[in-house]
Amino acid sequence: MAPGDVHVAFAQAAAQDGIRLGSQSFDWLSEQGHVGLERVAQQRRDPALVRPVIAALQPLGAIYARLKGDISVLHAARGNLLLPVDLVHEPTGTVVEVDSAPHFTSFRLAALDLYPDDAVLGFDLEEYKDLCRAWSARSDGLERALAAKGFGFGGRPRELAYHDALRDLATPAMGHPALVRIAAVDGDGAAAYLRHRARLLALLGA
Repeated sequence: MAPGDVHVAFAQAAAQDGIRLGSQSFDWLSEQGHVGLERVAQQRRDPALVRPVIAALQPLGAIYARLKGDISVLHAARGNLLLPVDLVHEPTGTVVEVDSAPHFTSFRLAALDLYPDDAVLGFDLEEYKDLCRAWSARSDGLERALAAKGFGFGGRPRELAYHDALRDLATPAMGHPALVRIAAVDGDGAAAYLRHRARLLALLGA
């Protein structure tokens, strides 16, 4: 099942419980990565953003470097090319990500290892690390034939790991609730919703 289908199935299952999840875009979540995050935060001139955004920039820079990204590409990228966000609960501003097999790689594990101890997360960090260890031998080879900006040919898994980290750390830094991640390694979005139904009903106030 394609990633988009996983999100659609998850959203349809959630809608049956009255949880409406729709797509949205954010000016701080773009092809420029953490460079764009810093730019947009500075433009906002909001004192409340200074500390959390600075706290997010350091690990994001370290993650990008560990994944062998070319920082010059971020500086040259288009700030108006926004990354897709498929599932947002508009009443609470909560972003929900449903992760299929390509998200559980050794590259994602390398990124998770650099998360600060006080990172505001809407998922179990150790559980996600364990899933990466369990699946990386199979998932590292997925999408390896695809090129990625800043990561070169075969860099798609590293780009995906970086973008996941960007979403995790930038979302609360910009004043949203912690990003909620739901593992769906089997690609079944509806089943993933049912496994986390009680938690989501409580969290999203439906």
